[in-house]
Amino acid sequence: MSGLGTTRAVALVGLEGHVVEVQAHLAASIPAFALVGLPDAALSESRDRVRAAVSSTGIPWPQRRITVNLSPAALPKTGTAFDLSVAVATLAGAGHLAARVDEVVHLGELGLDGRLHPVRGVLPAVAAAVAAGYADVVVPAADAAEAALVPGARVRGAADLAEVVRMHGGTVETTPSHPPVARPTVRAAGGPVPGDLADVVGQDDARHAVEVAAAGGHHLLLVGAPGAGKTMLASRLVGVLPDLDEQDAIEVTAIHSVAGTLDPARGLVRRPPFEDPHHTATPAAVVGGGSGVPRPGAASRAHRGVLFMDEAPEFGARVLQTLRQPLEEGHLVIHRSGGTARYPARFQLVLAANPCPCGRAGGKGLDCTCSSLERRRYFARLSGPLLDRVDLQLDVRPVRGVELARSGPRPESTAVVAARVAAARAAAARRLAGTPWRTNAEVPGPWLRRRLGADRTLLTDVDAALDRGLISLRGADRALRVAWTLADLAGRDAPSRADVGQGLALRTRSHHG
Repeated sequence: MSGLGTTRAVALVGLEGHVVEVQAHLAASIPAFALVGLPDAALSESRDRVRAAVSSTGIPWPQRRITVNLSPAALPKTGTAFDLSVAVATLAGAGHLAARVDEVVHLGELGLDGRLHPVRGVLPAVAAAVAAGYADVVVPAADAAEAALVPGARVRGAADLAEVVRMHGGTVETTPSHPPVARPTVRAAGGPVPGDLADVVGQDDARHAVEVAAAGGHHLLLVGAPGAGKTMLASRLVGVLPDLDEQDAIEVTAIHSVAGTLDPARGLVRRPPFEDPHHTATPAAVVGGGSGVPRPGAASRAHRGVLFMDEAPEFGARVLQTLRQPLEEGHLVIHRSGGTARYPARFQLVLAANPCPCGRAGGKGLDCTCSSLERRRYFARLSGPLLDRVDLQLDVRPVRGVELARSGPRPESTAVVAARVAAARAAAARRLAGTPWRTNAEVPGPWLRRRLGADRTLLTDVDAALDRGLISLRGADRALRVAWTLADLAGRDAPSRADVGQGLALRTRSHHG
C-alpha cells in the first residue's frame, strides 16, 4: 500500500518568493527517507528533525520508503522553513490528516520535541503565497504577527506539530503542551534615531545641506575635524525624511524580515531605516553575502533610508567600490554558489571623513601634523568615481565659541524642516508623475536639461566648470539635480541661474582642508 501527500511551501531567492509543491510518496518497501529537489545542507537535515518531531508528537513514524520531492526541482531551496511542510506532506500521505492540505502553505522549523521555531523571511514568503493564489498559511506562533501584515492572508499560528495535526483533522494520542517559542531578540528596523535638528548649534551651511539632501534624495559628503558635528548631522537626516508609503513600507519590512532584524510587534516599518556600519565591516556585511544564497547587508537594510559611513576613508577599498552599483541602479545583485539574489538598495549615502589622518587640518588653532602628501593619500581612498556620484560635498567647520554663546531663537527643529522637505518632495512628485523616478536624485541629466528649455544662460556656470575640467558630465547632471531640489524648496516651478550656481557650489567646494 502506498500513499501520496501534498502541501505547499515557499522558497525565497533574495526577496522573490516561489511557491513550492511538497510531495511525499510512501511506498511499501524497506524503510528509508529521501529528500529530493535541490535542497541545501540545512534542508537536507530536515529528514532527521521531521522524524524526531513526529515521534515526539506521539504519532508512529511510517515504516515505509518515504520520498519527498520539492517541485520545481531546478529551483534551489535553502533553510529550515521547509520542515513543517515536509512533516505535513508525510503525515498526509500516511493518512494521519483528515483535511486536504494541498492548497495550504506551511512554513516553519521543527524542533526535535515537535515545537515550531520561527524562521526568517516570513513576510515576503507569505506575500508570494498570496500572490500565487494560496491565501491559507500556517506558520509558527512567533511568526503569526509578521505573516498577518500581508493583506489577504488567512494566517494560523501554531506552537507545535501536534497543534498543526489537530488543525487538519488529525488526532494525537498524547497531547504535549508546549509554550510558543519566542522570537530571538533583534535590533528593530526602522526605529527612530534619537535627537532633533534643533540640537545642532551653528553649522548653518551643513544644516541647509542636510535639508537639501532630504528634499531631493541626494547623497552627502561631510568633511571636517573630529567633534565638528558630522555624525550628529548625519543622524538627524533620517528624521527629516518623510514616512514610507505603503509599497515602500512592505518592501523595507520584507528586507528586514529576511535579514532577521524585524520586530513584528511594531507592524510595518513606516520610518526610513538608518544603518551605520563600522569601518571594519567586510564587503559581505555592507552589501550582503554569506554561504549559499546570500543575505541582505547594511546597504539593502538601508533601502529607502540612510546608509551612514563614518570615517569613510577607513573603509576597505572593496567595500567602497561595491557601493557604485546600488548608487547608480538602486539595487544589488549578489552571486554566490547557492544562487543569485537581487535586493533593492536605493538608499541615501552619507559619508563622513576627517580632512587628514590626524583630523586636525582645516580648523583654526588646530595643529595638523600631516604632510600634504599624507593628506592627499588619505582622501584618495575615496575614489573619484565614488565621489562623482555624491551630489553634495561640504566642509563642516568647527563651531566657534561665539556661536555657542549667541543668544537668539533656537535653531529650527526637525519637525519644521521636515515640513519643508515634504512640500518639496510633493512638488517633485507632481513634476515626475508618469515617469519611473520619484526624487530629483534619480532623474537623468538629459531629461532635466530638456525641462530647463532653450535658455542656455541658466547653464553658463556649469558649462564653464565643464570646460575647465572642474566637474565631469555626470557631475554637471548632478549639479542640475540639486538645482531642481533648491527650486522645489523655494516653491519655484524651475531653477534659476542662482539655483544652478548653488547646486554647482555644493559639488565643487574644496574639502581637502
